[in-house]
Amino acid sequence: MTRHLLQPFDLSRAETERILDLASSIEADPALYQDVAARKRLATLFYEASTRTRLSHETAMQKLGGDVIGFPSADVSSVSKGETMEDTVRVIQVYADIIAMRHPTAGAPMLAAKYSNIPIINAGDGGNEHPTQTLLDMHTIKKRLGRLDNFTIGFCGDLKYGRTVHSLAKSLTRYTGIKFYFISPEELRMPKACITEGMDYVETDSLEDAIGNLDILYMTRIQQERFASPEEYLKFKGVYILDGEKMKLAKPTMAVLHPLPRVDEITPEVDDDPRAAYFEQIQSGLHVRMALIMALLGLKDPKTGKHILDEQ
Repeated sequence: MTRHLLQPFDLSRAETERILDLASSIEADPALYQDVAARKRLATLFYEASTRTRLSHETAMQKLGGDVIGFPSADVSSVSKGETMEDTVRVIQVYADIIAMRHPTAGAPMLAAKYSNIPIINAGDGGNEHPTQTLLDMHTIKKRLGRLDNFTIGFCGDLKYGRTVHSLAKSLTRYTGIKFYFISPEELRMPKACITEGMDYVETDSLEDAIGNLDILYMTRIQQERFASPEEYLKFKGVYILDGEKMKLAKPTMAVLHPLPRVDEITPEVDDDPRAAYFEQIQSGLHVRMALIMALLGLKDPKTGKHILDEQ
């Protein structure tokens, strides 16, 4: 059966942790994995602009010894001629072994998966989900804290449209002892669909009041492209800015994450703070996506000789 990653719960907790363990193995010995996907091909179908996510998937496949095809935006594909996404997927699956797709419409990769007999990775669908970002976020948290349970995390900024915070919050509900702070203006609060029964959470509009309680601070930008008008965006632009003064209120062991790109919500002075982990996330993303590609393609880990998604 073809496995896709369309939302975080497409992977069991055990499978998620095996992918994170594999990412650590790849990081420790990249040469061991440099040919595992030889003669395999990844297609990157990006209907929406991306820098890190597209290049990370492409580099991950190349570092595994595979090839890459695809397009970086809808206007350089046959979509500009009126081709439907369903037909695009039917065509691309003839050329490729796995697809990474980003689309501005929520649910688009889920629809595409109905027409694909090769794995599809959701690389972000509108303001809905971003499950590969969640994997690399979890990998970074585990490296920083040494665990994925018993900590307090604050999500700050655009929680209404922030697909990265939706996916990560849902995934962390599988772990015990997690307390959530949702820090946003009332108009940009976390959707109720992302707040599950039994979740230990606080909603607040004050970063200063919350930051001292946090082990992880997950900053997000206010996403101009998600608002109906420039005026609505400008109402919230700059509402939260993490700077050196606010960092003085935080624990000395707190880690700051950000899915990037940033605009003005983290000042450059924070970059030199050892608690800044957002550039570490980029490295985590490469190794995690290498592990995920191997898993969905059904490739064996050369270190263990086992398939990553098989029952173990």
